[in-house]
Amino acid sequence: MKTDFLQYQAQTSPHPLMVDVSHAKGSYIYDTDGKSYLDFVAGVSACTLGHCHPKVVKAVQEQTEKYMHVMVYGEYIQSPAVQLSKLLAEHMPAPLDCTYLVNSGTEAIEGSLKLAKRATGRSQLISAVNAYHGNTQGSMSVMGAEHRKQAFRPLLPDVDFIRFNNEEDLQKITHRTAGVLLETIQGSAGFLPPQNDYLAKVKKRCEEVGALLILDEIQPGFGRTGTLFGFEQYNVVPDIVAMGKGMGGGMPVGAFSASKKYMHLLSDGPKMGHITTFGGHPVIAAASLATLKEVLESDLMQQAVEKEALFKKLLQHPKITDVRGRGLMLAMMVESEDLANHIILKCMEKGLILFWLMFEPKAVRITPPLTISKEEIAIGCKLILESIEEWKA
Repeated sequence: MKTDFLQYQAQTSPHPLMVDVSHAKGSYIYDTDGKSYLDFVAGVSACTLGHCHPKVVKAVQEQTEKYMHVMVYGEYIQSPAVQLSKLLAEHMPAPLDCTYLVNSGTEAIEGSLKLAKRATGRSQLISAVNAYHGNTQGSMSVMGAEHRKQAFRPLLPDVDFIRFNNEEDLQKITHRTAGVLLETIQGSAGFLPPQNDYLAKVKKRCEEVGALLILDEIQPGFGRTGTLFGFEQYNVVPDIVAMGKGMGGGMPVGAFSASKKYMHLLSDGPKMGHITTFGGHPVIAAASLATLKEVLESDLMQQAVEKEALFKKLLQHPKITDVRGRGLMLAMMVESEDLANHIILKCMEKGLILFWLMFEPKAVRITPPLTISKEEIAIGCKLILESIEEWKA
């Protein structure tokens, strides 16, 4: 299987980890040799309720027995998509009352950028240095890392960048700006939260010049930071919210939400201003609805805050310089890139899954399922500390 994997399936890096997955359940992934791996990554923040959560599995099974794909997005009334959109509207602040369901986070970004241009009639887009919003052409255009884009240019024109948490750069937002796109918490840059009411100040500047604020909640969203969406903790309401990853409980999904006033613009002038074949797919929407209900009806968001504190208490070592982030969106910072690589690979040998961050080589990603137990956290942290002790620089 590993030979066929390398031969026939396109790769994203020269050295994939190549765990040959047999099955996954709860906080664990199992390989075909019977080895178990405690999962501190959750499919890169995607498996909000762990692996094969019974409520998600049940929702998927029940929907597949009713109908699957029947029509392109937006033409037929399909109950799971309608219920999901309504429940989101009920739990987001005004005026965010309308949701467009798509297939992934990067498509949510693409739709958000188009909506900002359509609503304002402007062309300039502003993002942040070291931002990551996906890898399709539009999303890559607003990625704040030139070394990852150069091989694929030309990309979208009229894109500028500001430094996250730098208030001086807000003057770059002008009457030419259609939209300012920021991650609520910068992910690939090292899980950097906004400081000093930064996001509210960005929104104020956007209002002054008539630009729209788009917040990327693809990682922080759906309870990961202790609230349904991360922006709820930072005194700001964006004009557009992009979401994905943990929204589907392990199924592929994305969405962007805005006011009905703005979202209507994608349906006329021109018609089908944004269109997708499989967006709002009934099986995916059913899984997403089950995930959202569980996050809202359980105490998982409160637990995320408690578990954050536990991680920060347990991950104490002279070679750990910081544990950044909010809730269960954490980055353990260490002294060097080599040490970070050692920890990730050594822990995999020990049966603990960790991962890297794209633009911060000294970071170790810790984004477990929200359902992870405190006992499992303690087990994993012990393995991390053991791996650090085994490090020989």
